[in-house]
This record gives sequence, C-alpha cells and structure tokens, in this order.
Amino acid sequence: MSTASRREFIQQSALLAAGASTLTAFQTRDTVAAERRPNVLLILTDDHGYGDLGCYGNQYLKTPNIDRLHAESTRLTQYHNSPVCTPTRASLMTGRYNYRTCAIDTFRGRAMMHPNEVTIAEMFSFAGYKTGIFGKWHLGDCFPMRACDRGFHESLVLRGGGLKQPSEFPGCGGYFDPILIRDGKPEPHKGYCTDIFAAETIAFMERHKDEPFFAYLPTNAPHSPLIVDDKYAEPYLKMGLDEKTAKFYGMVANIDENVGRVLDAIDRLGIRENTIVLFMTDNGTQAPADAPRFNANMRGQKGTVYEGGIRVPCFVRWPGKVPAGKDIDRLTAHIDIAPTLLKLCGISAPAGPKMDGRSAAALLTGTNDEWPERTLFFQWHRGDVPEPYVNCCARTQRYKLVNGVELYDLEVNPAEADDIAVQHPDIVKRLRSEYETWFGEVSGTRGYDPPEIVIRDEHSNPVYLTVQDMRGGEGGGYGSNGFWKTRFARDGVYDVTLRFNKDVKSGTANVQIGGVTANAPITEGAESTTIKGVRLFAGPASVRGWANKPEPANGAQYVDIAFISA
Repeated sequence: MSTASRREFIQQSALLAAGASTLTAFQTRDTVAAERRPNVLLILTDDHGYGDLGCYGNQYLKTPNIDRLHAESTRLTQYHNSPVCTPTRASLMTGRYNYRTCAIDTFRGRAMMHPNEVTIAEMFSFAGYKTGIFGKWHLGDCFPMRACDRGFHESLVLRGGGLKQPSEFPGCGGYFDPILIRDGKPEPHKGYCTDIFAAETIAFMERHKDEPFFAYLPTNAPHSPLIVDDKYAEPYLKMGLDEKTAKFYGMVANIDENVGRVLDAIDRLGIRENTIVLFMTDNGTQAPADAPRFNANMRGQKGTVYEGGIRVPCFVRWPGKVPAGKDIDRLTAHIDIAPTLLKLCGISAPAGPKMDGRSAAALLTGTNDEWPERTLFFQWHRGDVPEPYVNCCARTQRYKLVNGVELYDLEVNPAEADDIAVQHPDIVKRLRSEYETWFGEVSGTRGYDPPEIVIRDEHSNPVYLTVQDMRGGEGGGYGSNGFWKTRFARDGVYDVTLRFNKDVKSGTANVQIGGVTANAPITEGAESTTIKGVRLFAGPASVRGWANKPEPANGAQYVDIAFISA
C-alpha cells in the first residue's frame, strides 16, 4: 500500500479496532543522506536450529555458503527469538514484544498483527527505500494485515504458516509448484519454493540495485513436512542417517545453495560493500522424538523457552563497517533488530508506538561496547489469552528463570541441567517481580482480541477467509466450526463461496454473516458451493459457514467473499 493510501486508511478509524494510531510515524520524512544509505538483506529460515549449521559444529550437515557468510560476519552469540514462528516475526517487524501486537500464536486468528503497529518495511519505505518480501509472512492473510498492506512495495508470499498447511489454496502443489500471493493476488508458480523465493529476491535486487532497498527473504524451509528433491537428501542417507534427518538436512542444503546464489548476485551487481546482510533463524529446531538431531548441546527445541527453543544463529555482514570473524556475547533478541537496522541505515525511529528493543549498531560496528544489563522475556502457549507463568522465561546475561520456578546460571551451566532456585531465592524473587511487571504491561497494550479482517473491495476482492484465521469453534483444531471476525466497509451484494474439509455428498450450504443468513444447495461431488447475491451491510460481522447442520464436523474451512455490486 502506498504511504498516501495507508495514511487515508489509518484515518478511517471506524474500520479499525482500537489502538494507538501509526499516523505519527508518517508526519515527517527523513532527509536523505548525502551518501547513499546501505541496502539491507534479511534472511530468516524456519524451524532451523542453532545446531543445524556446519559452522556451529554439526558434523554431518554441509552448509558452505552460510558458513562463509558466518566467517565474514560479526556473530551475536547470545541472540534469542521467540519459541515459534509468528511471535518472532511480529517482533522482527516492529521492534516490540509480540504480546503488544495481537500476534501471539501461529493460527486460529492469533497470528494477525494489529494494523496500527508500524513495520520496519514502512519505516524503510518512508525513508525512500524500495521494500520487498519473498517467502513466509505469517502475520495475516487478509486486508489490512497482508505484507502488501504493511509497507512492502513488492511481495510474493505463501498463505498462513506454511505450504502443505490448511491455509493453502485448493490445487496448490505445496513445496513444489506452489500457488503464492503476489501483491495480494494468487499466482501459480513452477519449481521448488526456496528456489522461487531466492530467485525473486535476486530479481528484486537487480531491479533496485541503483537505489537503497530492504529485501526480506523468510524461507518456509526447513519447516515440516520434510519435502525436498531427492538429490539433496541422498548424501545424508548415504551417511547412514535416518530418512527424516536426511530430508531435513537436504532442505537446509538447498537453503545454503540459495543463500550462495543470493550472495553471488550481490557481488555480481557490485553492491557488496553497501549491503548489510543479516542471517538468522526464527526459533529452535523442530526435531521429532524418533529422529533427534544435534542441538549444539542446548536443552529443548522449538516451542520451549529453554535455550534450544529460543537461542538461534544471528550474524551480520557489512564489509568495512562491521568486522568479520568477531563474536559478541551480549544478550540480544528479535526486538533489537528493527532499531539496530534503522541506526545502521541512518533512519529515524517512528514517533510511536515505542519500541521495546535497543540498537546494537554500536556493538556491531565496534564504536561502543557498552551494553547495560537488561532482562528479556519470552513466552508462548496455545490459547486465545496468554496466562502468566505458562511456558515463559525471564533472561538476563547470566541468569534465566523458567516458568517462575526454575533458575539457571547460564555462565556456569549453559545446558540448563542444574536448577539453582533453592540456593538463590533473592534472584528468583527479583526476576518474578520483573516478569509480572512485564506481563501486565504488554497484556495491557491492546489486549489479545484479534484485529478485524476488513472486507473492502478496492483493496482485496475476493477476500479469502481460511481456517488459519478462524476463531473458536467446538471440537478445537482445524476441523471445528469456528467463525471469522470481520468488518464490512460498505453495503453491497456479495457472492459467498464455501469449501469444506471433507466431501459433502448433498444437502444445503449455509452461511451466517452478521444478522444475515443465506443458503444454496450442495451439488454432489462439487469441490465448493457458491451462494449468490447475498445482500450484506457495512459494519462488524462474524462469518460462519456449515453444511446441512451447524455441527463441528460440518463447519466450512474456507469462505470466499466477492463484492459484486453496491
């Protein structure tokens, strides 16, 4: 969305849930520096742990290109993200704890970032950068939460949390030949997903090599399901590794190959010296119980707040500005990335909302090694509303309090094997107090109700409501008959198409939108049913769909709403 369009959208407060306006972020524009500002390439991989790289001691996995980038970079060795996908991405995009943003979980309407948050793409865009995302967004599939609504001039993204997940378009090929979303519109593609995203990133850099750009390459690999061309897994099978590990390592090997392509393109375009490259993973590894992998001697994995779930690789290359081969062990996290990149690029932070992170630019460039003591907080669990002391930690440079009761001295015991809470009740008390203050503050920012999906024909038509953003429903999981929280921007006549998770042989398809109920017969064997000419009205409306009887097993998994006429 253009800056003008976004400003106009923000001012129409009736279309938005309550929250601090982002308008203050756009009141003044930075003066462009006489020297061209650096480009930024942010690479983020998915479910890819600290031990899933050759440069961090994996004896099987070969990652020569990422290892080379690691050698050419300054490494943040005590860098942390959230335990799962969406929360990390919300903090990266805003510099704020995800609990402030409504993006608290990975599905069920809990993965939509509030539109009043200001993204790093908007910050860079307003400073004159061209911005692009190619891969996994996972912060909202519908207006006004899509990547193309949130400051990215160019976007090619998958829906929901990943390919081969319930939010995919019908007929999508998954990891091979996927249907992706280009600037809000579905578009079929040929090839393997990571290859596609890397090629799109390279093309973006080629188009904008003569102007500053912010390129975001968040792959959905090596997230499960483990799907990759056999040629990448074969070397690891020959080593005697199990099939799951071989496929996972094959997916990482493919990522490494594409990282090499992107880095080579930077060199070929002559922009190496003026491009900041940042590589990280979104959370710890996700290894099945029957196929454990090397985890760099850390406890836990994805989903936990032990180090194996939240401590991840993070390294930064900027030739001549950021030293190569240097390790920095100061405590850093996802909330620091936005303020750090803004500082490195000479861009003023927005007037609001206030960031929780601090800039590590001086640490990276070596101009100042002061880094005051701090306490960081990480938490995640399934559910509509987070609960205190559920899967949480308070982390200082030395100590870590887990779930309010376990205390670890990470300088002495980085494997988190020895709980010293009994010996240090004073530290436990202090960290509990800090955590409770933090939890109360972030919970009070705007609460945890999801933002409304705005149905507004000039920005997205049709609107695709998927199970990814569905709320509630009896029975739980993806198969229940929940609802979507929406707001119609205008009165009009709409066609409503329902798709179900299982075959419905015959009967009646029903939809309830606000106070309006409509139905149409289901044709046996049809993949979907369209209810035509439904007159709907501006304002908030819950959307529900079902076949025959409104029971959990009969709920619609997808509802497409197309504006036809006023």
